[in-house]
Amino acid sequence: MSLSVGIVGLPNAGKSTLFNALTKAHAAVGAFPFTTIEPNTGVVPVPDFRLQRLAELFHPPRVIPATVTFTDIAGLVRGASQGEGLGNQFLGHVRTADAIAFVLRAFSASEVGHVEGQVDPLRDLEILELELTLADIAALDRRLDRVGRTARAGAGGRDAKVEAEALARVRAALDQGRPARAVEISPEEEPAVRECQLLTSKPVIYVANVDEDQMESDPSSGPARPIFERARAEGADFVAVSARLEAELAELEPAEAAEFLEGMGLSETGLPRLSRAGYHALSLLTFFTAGEKEVRAWTVHQGSTAVDAAAAIHTDFAKGFIRAEVCNWEELVAAGGYAALRERGQRRLEGRDYLTRDGDVMHFLFNV
Repeated sequence: MSLSVGIVGLPNAGKSTLFNALTKAHAAVGAFPFTTIEPNTGVVPVPDFRLQRLAELFHPPRVIPATVTFTDIAGLVRGASQGEGLGNQFLGHVRTADAIAFVLRAFSASEVGHVEGQVDPLRDLEILELELTLADIAALDRRLDRVGRTARAGAGGRDAKVEAEALARVRAALDQGRPARAVEISPEEEPAVRECQLLTSKPVIYVANVDEDQMESDPSSGPARPIFERARAEGADFVAVSARLEAELAELEPAEAAEFLEGMGLSETGLPRLSRAGYHALSLLTFFTAGEKEVRAWTVHQGSTAVDAAAAIHTDFAKGFIRAEVCNWEELVAAGGYAALRERGQRRLEGRDYLTRDGDVMHFLFNV
């Protein structure tokens, strides 16, 4: 599976600049609203030093990282749900995303206008949340109308009744200003709600786009502070970036970018931090397969069994699962190979119910 993140923000919040820096896709940017007309999508590798260390051990011809897909849509404005601006036309492109990253302007740059006049990231967030809520309400009303008619006609049986009740409960929460993700849904109701692909049901990442010099001090202070506090109160992920700095780094060679970062007292660019935030928000983990032919990172949900991990590679691995040979990536690198690892007793045989851990290196035995 590949992590996918929809980038949502007001015009001139730095969405497209950040998107370009993350994906090096060169989407159009500009200091005026609605530069982004068509949605932009970019698939980029997830930086993972563990994959690099394993590759250095085995020197395989193929090294395949996990990936994250970013989708950048036109900026939303107040009234988007009633047709204002262009962003609402493209919300469908982020309905299929796993998570939503709210990019919120916390930088000054007087030459870049603000559609609301003054920099106030918390106000901007409230506008975005309202527009997503209104879009979800419209989608739910259409769905409830269909399901209600089916339930009243008795054609859908109990399934239609369960779906209608679940959707009506979510609709009531949205009316109260609560997102769909805050509504408790039973396992029986979950498929019906998931099918609606509600925007407010998705995990969120709060991304504060700050000034470059803010990254050298405390990026969670200043204008970004209210967003940091909001994220902490909700238990959500907060990432501070400078889209302008990210754009500058994207134009440099890797060695130059690393030197530039070090000079600013930073250890990494925004992509690893956004990727980790996405993995955390979605409760994902990474396991590896490693050998002389290929080293590869795989993504599964936390709580996935060995069979689930096998299925992530190929359904045949899961159907004919016998057992998994498992070790920790760090122990494998320290041992220098599988033979020495076995001698140390650090390579284990695990059954189908073994819970996959982040950083596991797994080899599956199965019947064809």
